[in-house]
Amino acid sequence: MVDTIKKIDAYPEMGMLANVKAIEKAVGGCVPNTLINLARMETGIPLTAVGRMGDDEGGRFILNQLNQTGADTENIHIIKGGITGFSDVMTKISTGERAFFHFRGENSNFEPEEVPIETLSCRILHTAYILLLDKFDEADDEYGTKMARYLKRAQEMGIETSIDVVSDKSGLFQEKVLPALKYADYAIMNEIEGCAAAGLEPRDENGRLIEENIKKALSVFIETGVKKRAIIHCPEAGYCMEPNGAYTRVPTFKLPEGYIKGSVGAGDAFAAGCLAAIYEGANARDMLLVGAAAGAANLSSADSISGMVPMTELKKRIKEWEMND
Repeated sequence: MVDTIKKIDAYPEMGMLANVKAIEKAVGGCVPNTLINLARMETGIPLTAVGRMGDDEGGRFILNQLNQTGADTENIHIIKGGITGFSDVMTKISTGERAFFHFRGENSNFEPEEVPIETLSCRILHTAYILLLDKFDEADDEYGTKMARYLKRAQEMGIETSIDVVSDKSGLFQEKVLPALKYADYAIMNEIEGCAAAGLEPRDENGRLIEENIKKALSVFIETGVKKRAIIHCPEAGYCMEPNGAYTRVPTFKLPEGYIKGSVGAGDAFAAGCLAAIYEGANARDMLLVGAAAGAANLSSADSISGMVPMTELKKRIKEWEMND
């Protein structure tokens, strides 16, 4: 989808006015965000994009951005007369906090059958976002959701599966996320999504992270069926649990005052870092460090991709930057 990023001076009360100070257009959503960030890491990992968009200005903009990476885009379905999904992203200048006003567009019509699993040559198939892909989220009598059936199909083809979730107000996290966990090799989400899927609160009444609930949520993921790594990220740290019970916590990096320009796509950048590290065979701690560095790189730009740097630079920052605790 396309993000229109509107930098605002404040979030207004209902009926009140806030000033838009600047407007930028950028790619958005899992496919462009994660893929382009991976490409900008310059690891040489072969990349394929699969999705659905309209034959409109937004679709042409996204396709041009993806094609510049050298990725395979043959499996992007372009629908004549369709409307490409988009979000208006309201970013508070002083903090980088953001809110999304989203139109799903052709993403609402994207079906599991459109992913050519039998002919894909990938090692890892990363799919997002649960709760935004209507056809994938539909109920399935055998697997719970069509997403779960689709992930099982990929695993049967020898492909490792990875999932991400969107922070949604529907209250359907457990209904839609838990079935997919059973057929996920890797589950990557933030503290809000992860705890919602496990039926837990991520923070107390003062906004303090409840770390014991993060660990409990990861345990739920593993017990539900995540086969290799369950991962939760938040501004304080990244967390991972593996099926043998190994639990790893890595804090985020201290960033200079004024460094953060926006947080749009930070979760996708973190996921891209984790996936690249997994592809390279990194252990859980090193994976979370790369994820944290990739997420931090993202924060230096208002859009989802411009802050990313090559993997060599990420690893240099990991050695040089101070951590939050």
